[in-house]
Amino acid sequence: MAERENRRGRREDREETPEFADRLVAINRVSKTVKGGKRFGFAALVVVGDQKGRVGFGKGKAKEVPEAVRKATEQAKRQMIRVPLRDGRTLHHDIEGRHGAGRVVMRTSVAGTGIIAGGPMRAVFEMLGLQDVVAKSLGSQNPYNMIRATMDGLKKQASPRQVAQRRSKKVADILRKEDAPTEA
Repeated sequence: MAERENRRGRREDREETPEFADRLVAINRVSKTVKGGKRFGFAALVVVGDQKGRVGFGKGKAKEVPEAVRKATEQAKRQMIRVPLRDGRTLHHDIEGRHGAGRVVMRTSVAGTGIIAGGPMRAVFEMLGLQDVVAKSLGSQNPYNMIRATMDGLKKQASPRQVAQRRSKKVADILRKEDAPTEA
């Protein structure tokens, strides 16, 4: 662990955080035509998570791929969100996320289902630590918009404890009573 000063003179502890896993989702090569020819740059999209309920995504642009990935990873670590998981393996309820033309539907599922999702959404779920989820992307196939729509939906996820606290009730009052007889 190395200690150094940043631009504002504050001490910051730089440590590599091995508790976070990262997944490179997309790399885009862009070119700029200049007087002497073409200059190439790279844009990287990375998803980072601790596989225990925290996930974030970031994008980075640079002249070299490793630098773009590093920038994207740093941004993803800064923008992490916490998502409540049921039994540490699935979502509490079905949700829909939107961003621009991208729309994703995520459904909770029983143990043993696995991650049934495509491309960028699968990366988010794996980094989040979800094991059983069924998801479908509707609309945009752009990886940036798919990830943003997925994150939008995950931000709406609420556990029974959070709902009970918001309504000033007990968790038992919020959860369905399937064993209780219905009164007519």
